[in-house]
Amino acid sequence: MDLCLQWLDLISSLYSFLYSVALGIGMLASLPYWLWQMVRHGKYRKGLAERLGAVPARLRLPGEQEPVIWVHAVSVGEVLAVAGLVEELQRCFPQHRIFISTTTDTGQELARKRFGKSNVFYFPMDFGFAIRPYLRALRPRMVVIAETEFWPNFMRLAHASGARIAVVNARISDRSWPSYRRFRGLLRRLLANVDLFLAQTQEDAARLQDIGASPERVRVAGNLKFDIPGPAPMAIVESVRKSIAEGGAGPVLVCGSTVEGEEPLLLKAFENLLVQYPRAVMILAPRHPERFAVVAALLEQMSIRFCRRSLWKGEALGSGVLLLDTIGELAALYALADVAFVGGSLVPRGGHNIIEPAQHGVATVVGNHTENFRDIVSLFRDRDAVKIVGPAELPLVLLELLANDEGRRALGQRAAETMRAQTGATTRMADGLQELLARP
Repeated sequence: MDLCLQWLDLISSLYSFLYSVALGIGMLASLPYWLWQMVRHGKYRKGLAERLGAVPARLRLPGEQEPVIWVHAVSVGEVLAVAGLVEELQRCFPQHRIFISTTTDTGQELARKRFGKSNVFYFPMDFGFAIRPYLRALRPRMVVIAETEFWPNFMRLAHASGARIAVVNARISDRSWPSYRRFRGLLRRLLANVDLFLAQTQEDAARLQDIGASPERVRVAGNLKFDIPGPAPMAIVESVRKSIAEGGAGPVLVCGSTVEGEEPLLLKAFENLLVQYPRAVMILAPRHPERFAVVAALLEQMSIRFCRRSLWKGEALGSGVLLLDTIGELAALYALADVAFVGGSLVPRGGHNIIEPAQHGVATVVGNHTENFRDIVSLFRDRDAVKIVGPAELPLVLLELLANDEGRRALGQRAAETMRAQTGATTRMADGLQELLARP
């Protein structure tokens, strides 16, 4: 038996070594791309030292007897999703310190606002030399990973340190599913490091088990994103509402989280709307900040009247496009929409979350590429609470919705009711984590 365990340890170490070598080679090969992104768009510069294992001085590190929970949330969506869970964990474990790591700059900015700079840092790269300093400094009793961040070295080293590992809001997307199945032999070894998977749906639970997660470690707990509270009132909403009223403008179309290839389609549809509604306003919010200038150039090229939110001083909005080139305002501005469109879905990018406009009871339209949110979109579709269209159908569907006040309002009301019916995942996941941490 001891010999068998030694062989398993040796094989595991060999896999980890080969993975680290492959990861290092891959990063070296792609270095020109990362440097270009740093120079051109300023991406990945922030937190570089932290990503390489330098524990930031701003962290108020725990005392010798102070237990720690480490929560990892990749970006803005995951930070928003786990915010309520973190609050619940703080209530359940008042003696514990809770630290939050993120991968993206936007996620880091939001996490610092929500949880305080002294509790937030950039997630280290998946190399032992970058991970070990954080494990030594924080000594976490439990690591909570949001959704599906399966980093082999991190999970192995965190497990070896004695930390319990839980994956919350766990999901296997349609896009990732085929790749995971091809490598399930390797994944089974990796997933053995996880003590508890709290899956969004029964289908996600089945997929996790199929790729190697032990059935007794998998539970269905729902989707944390349904528990995200609506955005707090923001001054910008009333300012834009007042400016639209002063300009005698309307109806209002809010197009959020748009990606490359979508804006031309949306703006063509908007030009069609202007024929029937010459005072119509579009609030257009590209997903990625580095594309703000590109979209502004497109608006100029198409000769569509527009102003950039960053330059807007509250002037009356008579018609045209308000280009939302700021961060953190979109969720609140959905409240102004007669119709909302959620991007990443007219082109094959997997879609983005439709929950934010649904929280406001707004009639919502998406394209037919929503693989990343298949369960949420399917739920809303089954309850006739969202419109799913292709690029060719988009202009006609928008016109039909705007022409039918009663039908449009009913669509938004069904979306709000669907939201209310799905809450409770936060409590279920907090209960599961309590049980996990209480195990001997």
